[in-house]
Amino acid sequence: MKILVINCGSSSLKYQLISMEDESVIAKGLCERIGIDGSKLTHQPAGKDKVEIEKDMPTHQTAIELVMEALKHPDHGVIQNTDEISAIGHRVLHGGTTYSESVVVNDDVKRVIRECFDLGPLHNPANLMGIEACEAAMPGKANVAVWDTGFGMAMPEKAYMYAIPHEYYEKYGVRRYGFHGTSHMFVSGEAIKFGGLDPEKAKVIVCHLGNGASVSASIGGKCVDTSMGLTPLEGLIMGTRSGDVDPAVVQYICNKEGKDVNEVLNILNKKSGVLGMSGGVSSDFRDIEAAKSQGNHLAEVALEAFIYRVAKYIGAYTAAMNGVDAIAFTAGVGENDKASRKAICEYLGYLGVKIDDAANDVRGKMTVISAPDSRVKVMLIPTNEELAIARETKRLTE
Repeated sequence: MKILVINCGSSSLKYQLISMEDESVIAKGLCERIGIDGSKLTHQPAGKDKVEIEKDMPTHQTAIELVMEALKHPDHGVIQNTDEISAIGHRVLHGGTTYSESVVVNDDVKRVIRECFDLGPLHNPANLMGIEACEAAMPGKANVAVWDTGFGMAMPEKAYMYAIPHEYYEKYGVRRYGFHGTSHMFVSGEAIKFGGLDPEKAKVIVCHLGNGASVSASIGGKCVDTSMGLTPLEGLIMGTRSGDVDPAVVQYICNKEGKDVNEVLNILNKKSGVLGMSGGVSSDFRDIEAAKSQGNHLAEVALEAFIYRVAKYIGAYTAAMNGVDAIAFTAGVGENDKASRKAICEYLGYLGVKIDDAANDVRGKMTVISAPDSRVKVMLIPTNEELAIARETKRLTE
């Protein structure tokens, strides 16, 4: 069984073709600058050289057709025809309050994706374009929507409701949804298996740390809380996002700077985080670390604030679950930055967390980084959202 996984952005399309017999990637690639001059497909078949194809891609449907041509190409292709593709799995950002579980796409699913354009203005329209492009290119093939908000939809009301007039939830679905859900679902599940934990009762905290960052708490693989909210702006300090901030800050800056709400939210989303805190050094944590090492005080404070915020969320979620069995680090910073992992865990001595420095000296490899006598198991678990989507697609279409 071969599953094609599609992740559409507004002007991009990432794909992987995965063999579900051994969960290996047969081919993967990226379509860039869809609808923009200079569009390009980068195609990487397993065991073969990477291929770059420069060709106009005015629409996502054109991009999908180009992907199909690449997959079937006599030189760099990996299949004879699309009959070999059993189904297509799509990362879809938002299903609102209607859908919390992955689902085979039908007209009602597409209706809900459209209705959630306001909740996911950058992603949902592109996700729908990807689905409809696949329907046109491969008629009759099952398409599966795997919701990025799905994992967070398991939260209890006490965790997802905002303390605002209830009518805004009833009328507009204003609540905490959580994002990075596919990653949190995958990593929490892998942590339970890799750590030999009780699949029904294991209390796991996942730290998805990168340019976008979030923390989740789950019991037996079911989310009980997660740091992102109605949008991905809530929660941790990120590359360019502010994370948690007093809402009155928005009004205050509007009044002082003569800006409207949309302008200030744009600042909080795109010009804040470690980029803003460091005085504009960078949104890349590697650049912030380099600036800190050169004596840049603002860069040092930005890193310390990021680590502090992660540690605070771990503490809060330990309290929410009345304990924690495992903490898993994932994503770009979580998988590759041993210094940040150690600095975060140094806040957790009260939990009996002890890091093994030799074990922690690793990048991107599934491993236990805590010492044998640590009371909480700390792990590095590389995320794999594409495989998680493929597994869900297989489950629903076999």
